[in-house]
Amino acid sequence: MLSLGVAAQAAGTLVVTAPALLIPHLHGAGMSLAQAGLFAAAPTAGMVLTLIAWGAVTDRIGERVVIAGGLVLTTLAVAGAWLAAGDPVLLGLAFLAAGMTSASTNAASGRVVVGWFPRERRGLAMGIRQMSQPLGVTLAAVTVPPLAETSGIRAALVLPLLLCALLAALSAVGIVDPPRPPAVLAAVTSTAAAGTATANPYRSDGFLWRIHAVSVLLVVPQFTLSTYGLVWLVTLGWSTSAASLLVGAAQFVGAVGRILVGLWSDRVGSRVGPLRVVAVSAAVVMVVLALVDVTHLPAAAVVLVVATSVTVADNGLAYTSVAEAAGPFWSGRALGAQNTGQFIAASAVGPGVGALVGLVGFAGSFLLVAALPVLALPLVPRTDRSHD
Repeated sequence: MLSLGVAAQAAGTLVVTAPALLIPHLHGAGMSLAQAGLFAAAPTAGMVLTLIAWGAVTDRIGERVVIAGGLVLTTLAVAGAWLAAGDPVLLGLAFLAAGMTSASTNAASGRVVVGWFPRERRGLAMGIRQMSQPLGVTLAAVTVPPLAETSGIRAALVLPLLLCALLAALSAVGIVDPPRPPAVLAAVTSTAAAGTATANPYRSDGFLWRIHAVSVLLVVPQFTLSTYGLVWLVTLGWSTSAASLLVGAAQFVGAVGRILVGLWSDRVGSRVGPLRVVAVSAAVVMVVLALVDVTHLPAAAVVLVVATSVTVADNGLAYTSVAEAAGPFWSGRALGAQNTGQFIAASAVGPGVGALVGLVGFAGSFLLVAALPVLALPLVPRTDRSHD
């Protein structure tokens, strides 16, 4: 279940990330950074539209159908993007649709992990599951820019198309929905009982709202680097191919970091404690990136790898915390809401940070982004909350 969840999410991430890594190709073809960033934000905007709905469907009918069916629809959307590669408007709409369909794996694959692993091993398991995003970005980083540069956009879309089709088939065959408590099963089969099986976790206290807000703030540094890290390296004199390899390597290191952070949270018995440390670290690394840009220190590669690893480390902690606090009946919708907030912010990163770079340069943009983790610190809850 864990392997299929990771692979399915990585395939979806590859699709969502591909437009951002087309920015150098689009910028070279005459688009401004802000325009190319808007195009790159299309998949994340699509995810925002459907994440909560996919979560509700998952709560209702289970994970296997949602993951496999969503990947089938994503395959069709990527095929549409391949056909529309010559028309920027149609291509953007196709990527919007791909984001809407790939959101299925975000909501459902996390529930598979939460359902099949006990709390004392869930941090590590979710850390492994959360490495799917950096792995998807890594795969996109080492394939999309060089293929687009040498053979055009259609060549860069072949791998996402094939992977989504393959994972749709494997998920349909291999995923088994995790067991659910009897009260939850009764609620799923009876609309009248659904309102009384478990209480709405959003009404009991502000824990989930605070975690959602923290995640929105912390996702901006992450998407700033995944969207503009490649462009930043190119402005420092790196070739597109070398920069792509470094961005891919940084994402892979970040994937390993998520596992270690998840294991750390299991060992200390807390998600919010490590989350607070990650927020402080994210602010620090963004400031260091600004200093590297201003001083042109030769340490850009090392700093970018470290910064990428730190800024992706919060996702697994927050995701696990939300699932545990929401409980088995509400976790699909809660995880959908969690990702919706993150992708609203991520959708703004493309055009927003692109416009900032045009106004104040990369150093100024990195400093402004560094302020957001600082704002997140007082919002991190003091103690965890769990239905286990």
